[in-house]
Amino acid sequence: MNIREAKEQIEHAVKLYLEKDEKGRYIIPTEKQRPVFLMGAPGIGKTAIMEQVAQELGVALVSYTMTHHTRQSALGLPYIVEKEYGGEKVQVSEYTMSEIIAAVYEVMEDTGIREGILFLDEINCVSETLAPAMLQFLQYKTFGQHKVPEGWIIVTAGNPPEYNHSVREFDIASWDRVKRMDVEPDYSVWKTYAYEQGMHPAILTYLDLKKDAFYSVKNTVDGKNFVTARGWEDLSQIMCLSEKKNLPVDLNLISQYVQDEQIARDFAIYYDLFKKYKNDYQVDRILFGIPSEQVRQRAMKASFDERISFLGLLMDGITDTVKETMEMQNALFVFGDCLKKIKADVEKGRDLVSCIEQQKECLMEQEKQKKRAGNLSRAQVWEDDRVLVYLEECRKKAGIRTPDERDFVILRDYFAQLTESFQEQTRKASGCLSNSFYFCEDVFEEGQEILVLVTELTENEYTARFISQYGCREYFKHNKNLMFYERQKNLMDQIQNLGLDQV
Repeated sequence: MNIREAKEQIEHAVKLYLEKDEKGRYIIPTEKQRPVFLMGAPGIGKTAIMEQVAQELGVALVSYTMTHHTRQSALGLPYIVEKEYGGEKVQVSEYTMSEIIAAVYEVMEDTGIREGILFLDEINCVSETLAPAMLQFLQYKTFGQHKVPEGWIIVTAGNPPEYNHSVREFDIASWDRVKRMDVEPDYSVWKTYAYEQGMHPAILTYLDLKKDAFYSVKNTVDGKNFVTARGWEDLSQIMCLSEKKNLPVDLNLISQYVQDEQIARDFAIYYDLFKKYKNDYQVDRILFGIPSEQVRQRAMKASFDERISFLGLLMDGITDTVKETMEMQNALFVFGDCLKKIKADVEKGRDLVSCIEQQKECLMEQEKQKKRAGNLSRAQVWEDDRVLVYLEECRKKAGIRTPDERDFVILRDYFAQLTESFQEQTRKASGCLSNSFYFCEDVFEEGQEILVLVTELTENEYTARFISQYGCREYFKHNKNLMFYERQKNLMDQIQNLGLDQV
């Protein structure tokens, strides 16, 4: 199965294992809850999907890589205690709590979240002294003398032996105690994730043209040559930051992440070409609907590879604008809820500034708990940061209000300004989408490039959500399979009806 299918299966397992009866007891007892075992090549995203599952289900996540553990740290350290058996005092060995089990309890204490996922990676590569304990763990959910708390689902992962020489083969008894899922690399599935993470467009368009370069492991006389999904993602982050700092992105840098000489060299050449396309095509002018005739003529004469690179640049520009819109939308909803709470407290006679400060503190505390629980996404961080900026602006406005200004009016007016800015941002995003289609229709007519653009917009989480909520006539015109899809009610009505106009 691919990584998306594995994620769905894990979500289903967690939901079912956490299902309770009418008396609040888990329907499937802990000892019958088979741990999930993800078997797959390194760097395909096993750890990433665990973070996503925890975020989406709202449970805690504790992760450990078992190859970093000794028998003592996993099972606990022995100590001597005195006990009395049959009237005779004897000294016996007991064990301190496992570092892993202790981490679970710490998260529960810190966050108040009682249910979660314990993710143990590389469990089939543990040391020889720890290997026997893994069978006991898989069956009884215990390390040493201490058990994983009820409500915590165990997910494990490992690499096939061809990727890791330290792999220990499980016997039938071990395999018969887990839910095994064999995961294979799949670029089309990874690409959806890549859009969500803001992957560098040069990487995506290169892999669109050369999908075999997405994941590769080769044995050569000089050792292993390899490139993984994790390598591309890490390279993307360093490329984006290097460009911002005007630092070179060359073969020397690329080969540190793409550890296949041929693919690294090929991508370095492509990246130089991609930068030239970015400079030549002036994508911003296309998105604003004012492309030059020179760019139009070049696109018409371009090879298919160049056109794919151009569409990647176009999608990058669209995504930046649409992402900003969707993040602002989400932040406005959270901010609106904060203002409702502030208004309710003010009506009870509380000081406006202290009410705003309390909302800021609550938001920061929620973010801290989510981070400690391991289920805080990057998108949530951006959203919270934006809301905190809004609340700080409210605090400033409240601090300088004149005596004749009613407390909540200044906040309501500020919210109205933000809503107006959001409307303008929505119009800008819609314009970018429409102008992209106008240009492609003019230059490529009904060629397959239009199909590529529609497909990219569908696979991209941000653009797909924007189109479903705000529509795009040109998109639906070229995607007849989605013509039946009725556009959802415009969320602008919801933002304007948050009940903040009544003071």
